Amino acid sequence: MPASPAAAPVATLPAWSWHLAPALLVCLAAPAFFVLRIPWVGWVLLAAGLAVALVMERADAATRGTGSEDVAEPGTRCPSILRDLSLIAIGMLIVSAIPLEAELDNVAFVRFGLALGGAVAVPYVISRWVYRDYAIRFPWRGGGRWTAFQWSWLAAVLVLGWLILPFYFITSGVYLNWPVVDTPDLIARLFVGVGAVGIWDELFFICTCFALLRRHFPFWQANVLQMVVFVSFLWELGYRAWGPVLTIPFALLMGYIFMKTRSLAYVVTVHLLFDAVVFAVLVHAHNPGAMDWLFLV
Repeated sequence: MPASPAAAPVATLPAWSWHLAPALLVCLAAPAFFVLRIPWVGWVLLAAGLAVALVMERADAATRGTGSEDVAEPGTRCPSILRDLSLIAIGMLIVSAIPLEAELDNVAFVRFGLALGGAVAVPYVISRWVYRDYAIRFPWRGGGRWTAFQWSWLAAVLVLGWLILPFYFITSGVYLNWPVVDTPDLIARLFVGVGAVGIWDELFFICTCFALLRRHFPFWQANVLQMVVFVSFLWELGYRAWGPVLTIPFALLMGYIFMKTRSLAYVVTVHLLFDAVVFAVLVHAHNPGAMDWLFLV
């Protein structure tokens, strides 16, 4: 079977591009949706970003003396900025359709499952079968076996989480953004919910948003843009107060790790280890005395 066209850019990318303008407009819709919670501002930013991308794409095509369709052909050396930004916009619109406050009842699980699942599945289906390219992929194994440094980093994630997260959640009071978990059923639901959202984070923010942006921009620009979307989502999910001090470097680090390893399995493992500490801290915070032996705060 022939190899799939690579989602990564195949041509040397310029250090700066006017395409940053529509990409920034689209990504800034995330704070409008998830931080400010003003949906119409998000809709305007998405529409403006896609409109600017369309104008730029037509101007680029006219400059090269080709039709606009030639710009977006799958496998070409100039992937369509309009198409790729539209996939990010579609995913954000689907996520923004539901409230993101953490809840553990059956209805909330269904609501989150449909919205978050759709935000990954719909852009993938459109990319693969409507746009007919391989812009979105989920490279599970990536670059092969994990190195000794990668295994060491997994241990470091647990230590850093144990040192930082209890202080953040408890002293800031943000643990109250999650429901009380004081029964085995609720604790089990919290465990499933935290893990499922953590996996989804990597599927959408890294394998979808970051991968699409990376087709057009150098690594650091694509990483900063995906970070804006990632951190905005985490804010509404509950990581507030001074949470961005933690979530901004975390989002940037996830993009960096994925760029280096090309392994969804590894970034998911890193994220789930971090989320395992989040889960334990939430249980500890909502049940004083139950897990005092495990944490310093």
